[in-house]
Amino acid sequence: MTRLWALVAREFWRKTRRRMRVGPVFRWRYAGRTPERVLIAPPDLRLADPQIASEIYYGRYPLAGHLVETGGQSPFQMEVASRGWEKSLHGFRWLRHMRAAGTELAAANARALVTDWIAIHGSRMGGPAWEPGTTAKRIIAWLQHSSVVLQGAEFPFYRAFLKSLAMQIRYLRSAAPGMPDGKERLRARVALAFAALSLPAPASALRAATRHLAEELDRQILPDGGHISRSPLAVLEILADLLPLRQTYANQAEQPPAALIGAIDRMLPALRFFRHSDGSLARFNGMGATIHDRIAAILRHDDTDGQPLLHAPHSGYERLAAGGVTVIADTGPPPPTEVSEAAHAGCLSFELSSGRQHYIVNAGVDTYGATEFRPLARATAAHSTATVEDTSSARFSHSSRIRDLIGTPLIAGPEHVVSQRLDAGGRQGFVASHDGYVRRFGILHERELTLSADGDQLVGHDRFLRPDGRPVRDDSGHRGHDAIAVRFHIHPDTSLFRDGQDRLVLAAEGADAFAFACEDVEPEIEESIFFAGLGGPRRSRQIVLAFRASELPEVRWRFDRVAFAGLRERG
Repeated sequence: MTRLWALVAREFWRKTRRRMRVGPVFRWRYAGRTPERVLIAPPDLRLADPQIASEIYYGRYPLAGHLVETGGQSPFQMEVASRGWEKSLHGFRWLRHMRAAGTELAAANARALVTDWIAIHGSRMGGPAWEPGTTAKRIIAWLQHSSVVLQGAEFPFYRAFLKSLAMQIRYLRSAAPGMPDGKERLRARVALAFAALSLPAPASALRAATRHLAEELDRQILPDGGHISRSPLAVLEILADLLPLRQTYANQAEQPPAALIGAIDRMLPALRFFRHSDGSLARFNGMGATIHDRIAAILRHDDTDGQPLLHAPHSGYERLAAGGVTVIADTGPPPPTEVSEAAHAGCLSFELSSGRQHYIVNAGVDTYGATEFRPLARATAAHSTATVEDTSSARFSHSSRIRDLIGTPLIAGPEHVVSQRLDAGGRQGFVASHDGYVRRFGILHERELTLSADGDQLVGHDRFLRPDGRPVRDDSGHRGHDAIAVRFHIHPDTSLFRDGQDRLVLAAEGADAFAFACEDVEPEIEESIFFAGLGGPRRSRQIVLAFRASELPEVRWRFDRVAFAGLRERG
């Protein structure tokens, strides 16, 4: 809790300083010379849809999973309850849809909306429009799509656009050092590097932007290519900014920093590490539905095109892959509190896929869904791992008093997570343990997974031990608090059947079938929710092994690939 309140105090001070920075006393610092022109428009790798440009023209704004109709009013004057929609609006990434439309009408509409923003928010610094993270997105978007915004523009607008852009850059340069840790601070450094390359600037400005960017990359991008937040989504989002930045350095005949080249070279294999065979990313730590074309656009720049790594020790993940079967598991401790806004209590959870079909999954998140579902999606019970006494292995802050300041970070969880590979004789495997339940229940969870060389069998072994390695007994100091539930969440597109041998079989049309077996505990079938569906949450089911650790300190289970025949669906 001490760390939490330190984080609250730090963020309170940050916001106080930010309010002072945008006040009339300090605002003069952001005035200065207006650039004469945009030298280069950096590329944008994010997907664009001309139909959205048409929707925006008619006053319908489908942003951040919400559709808002303006009815002829400027969107920048509307009060909308969705904070995500508001941030997306002020971030201007939707300009890419206007560029994709490629018409004079779309260019004129883009110019009109930029004019609106400058008139309403350009000199009224503060509020959501001027949050540093949103400002960084807007700077990048204005530079990337300056060609469409300035297409056919008259000189007064051209000057107003460049003057506002320059002021935003100066503001972000002042705010960046005090931003909270994480990907938004990194994006701010990326935005400033884009600005130094895309606008006329002294060589010293580019050197400073490059140096600060390199420092942030070295600190935030781990040696195995993961991000300090442990989020697969963060890897995808950061690459979508870094790859165009690398190209912009090259287009301007400037040497990109070694940290940028190294980060990209590490992150592209890391992105492939988190991919299942169908192209979707494993649902860990804030990952929701995957937009496959978006990942394809990123991986098009991966020259290595080799097999994904199997071991990501710095990020805290393991991967098993054989015979078309892929298993990805979380074997790491929680990220630092400062970057844990999207972190989940999913230690030792795993996902299983074969070919393009998913069988065992984590529930994931509904990225733009109702906020009340987010705590459920982050809980251990929403992951394919074990819970003790129906509690999570990590705790989150949901206090309404501090949510507006720091969100809902992870404030306590496993402190010691140990993982070791067990590859031998063509088999791939690992054994890992975490102490997330030791303090409350005196129970250490250890999980061992082994995938056969042909991918036909995944064997699991869950052990529940005292911290000293002995079995849990009723005479422990945590008498009666040892109810275990080992959960296997089934993807909603996978059917669950009973075969002639009364085995539970997971199958899908035109895909492999896997039989689940456990001789130690009778499996139970329960309802579940898959939050990460493209269309929102979907009903699903889960296999549950329920028992007491004092009666059964370890349980073995397995998934066997079987022929798909003679099955009847299990209700």
